[in-house]
Amino acid sequence: MEAYLLEFGNLLIRWLHVIAAIAWLGESIYFVMLDNGLKAPESEACKKKGVFGEMWAVHGGGFYHNQKYATSPEDLPEDLHWSFWKAYTTWLSGFGLFTLLYLTNPSFYLVNHSSSWEWAANMTGWQANIAALTFLLLGWVIYNELCKRISPNMTRDGILSVAVGVMMVIVAYLSTQIFSGRAAFLLTGAVMATAMSANVFFWIIPGQRRMVNAMKAGETPNPIDGLRGRQRSVHNTYFTLPVVLLMLSNHYSFTFTHELSWVIMVLFIFSGALIRQYFVLMHRGQKRPGYPIAGVILILIAVWIGAPSTKPAVEAPTQSSTTTESGEQTADAITLAQVEAVMEHRCVQCHAAEPTHPSFAAAPAGIMLDSQKQIQLQAGSIQQVVASKYMPLGNLTQMTDEERALIAAWNGQ
Repeated sequence: MEAYLLEFGNLLIRWLHVIAAIAWLGESIYFVMLDNGLKAPESEACKKKGVFGEMWAVHGGGFYHNQKYATSPEDLPEDLHWSFWKAYTTWLSGFGLFTLLYLTNPSFYLVNHSSSWEWAANMTGWQANIAALTFLLLGWVIYNELCKRISPNMTRDGILSVAVGVMMVIVAYLSTQIFSGRAAFLLTGAVMATAMSANVFFWIIPGQRRMVNAMKAGETPNPIDGLRGRQRSVHNTYFTLPVVLLMLSNHYSFTFTHELSWVIMVLFIFSGALIRQYFVLMHRGQKRPGYPIAGVILILIAVWIGAPSTKPAVEAPTQSSTTTESGEQTADAITLAQVEAVMEHRCVQCHAAEPTHPSFAAAPAGIMLDSQKQIQLQAGSIQQVVASKYMPLGNLTQMTDEERALIAAWNGQ
């Protein structure tokens, strides 16, 4: 029952997370488009009122007239629309999911048992939890310090962008060395998502409140608040596409099981930023196809790097005879019973009609391997995920190379 309730809670929080993320990112993308698409007002009356730019739009059978003021409007209404709860809900629900799945089962989901860094491979569960939380916190702190020190007055944002890009390369590399593949991609995305939400919480909204309070008091707002809010909003919009991709990546093992997974991750991050840049400029009336072309090229490089080798990850026994002189078995000699024995030892803890692993109330993805018939039905998938070392996840059940070789050489019968 406990595992069932956890699984149901996972579903509900994930639903909330997706809804909040769609609302937040959709609104964020819309306002970036609006801000970049504004045109100087033609009406003298609008100019006298302090209108900086305006946009006419049609949608859903109605016409809309958006205006942006460079100074305080004559009548600033009390019921201003503020954009922050969507950002906070997205982060809080995302952290809730991370806690429910990863932090409650760190040895299974976080620890990189095959890490070349011995201390990382030998972390206990609570150590992995502390490492993950510290990773998120330091990601925000370092990013924030880069912004404050490199471009405090928003005059060196180009240099800052390069520094943040270098930071993300380092984050991607460290995450894949310290944490298991799937967790590494998730945590790298979470570092950016945390920066996005923290930008809203610590800088954008407080700056806007100071501006509104100054306007209501008849004072001139500090322009630095507007400039800083815009700076952090721009960063958020470039983080958007990479974060969405990294959050989806855990469904695709070819991204995070590769030995150069951090390179694949970096290529995806920069391709997403380049593609987003195209749309940002397009809203300003500038069409620069070089940006999406460059983004697609980076994706193609990632495809090339991640492509499976024609040489299997695990060497299969020779198939020239039923048994070699050394006693090594061939494909024809490997029986379904032998494969079933490997599944029993390494896989059915999770992939069974009634999993014994405390994390699962039902078999992940509905794949059950607790009968010979089910094993035969999943033969191709089993060989693929075992050969790539995607499964067992994090090799928590310690499947040996000999067992992987046996499955690789099995003829599926």
